[in-house]
Amino acid sequence: MYRNYIFDLYGTLVDIRTNEYKYSLWKNMALIYTMNGAEYTSRELRKKYDEYLADQIAQLPKERYTTHPEPQIEYVFQRLFLEKGVECDMTLAKATGVTFRALSLKFIKLYDGVYELFEAIRSHGGKIYLLSNAQRIFTEPEIRMMGIYDEFDDILISSDEGCAKPDVMFYQRLLEKHHLDPKESIMIGNDYITDIKGSYEAGLDSLYLHTAISPEIKGELLAKYPIMSGSLFEAIEALFPDMKQ
Repeated sequence: MYRNYIFDLYGTLVDIRTNEYKYSLWKNMALIYTMNGAEYTSRELRKKYDEYLADQIAQLPKERYTTHPEPQIEYVFQRLFLEKGVECDMTLAKATGVTFRALSLKFIKLYDGVYELFEAIRSHGGKIYLLSNAQRIFTEPEIRMMGIYDEFDDILISSDEGCAKPDVMFYQRLLEKHHLDPKESIMIGNDYITDIKGSYEAGLDSLYLHTAISPEIKGELLAKYPIMSGSLFEAIEALFPDMKQ
């Protein structure tokens, strides 16, 4: 029995589809910038977005990550204004980022069984943590909207930390912050590299959920509990045998 349950978010607890490549997204974002005084064509905006994102990654201090740096994307949205001579504070930058995310979304919803799994963990005295490769300006509004923000004992998001899974440093940040014993902790995720191999290298057991947006498995699956159906109800039975009907 584990004491600490560490979750990935997208593809594990949340089913999501986005499309950041569609023409309508960049057309509408260029219109938003232009209406705020920063004139862009859709092609120019996308090119500059990619360029400034790469710059943001390159500027991250090396001590913040080992293998996988993660920038804060709001600074990219801010720079897109500033480079056109338009003042932009963090409030506007974050709001622009949220708009970008909303326009890129096709759908977002919780998987069946999320609340049942959380209830099972709590009933066995466990704590629940989120360790997500994500941008806070996208993720925090989404998990609040879906009503699960307060379900977590703590939330660590890669954009805040400057590093992303499978970087062992990201795992260590959570373990050290809460003085968690790796032997009493388990990672639950849908990516055989970022969630499963990463947690293995950090000394954690893991439960793998194969969902519709899981990457193809091309190497060894190091999970203690492979749930190839992706079912959170099956995960409950695997983690808590006493709850099997």
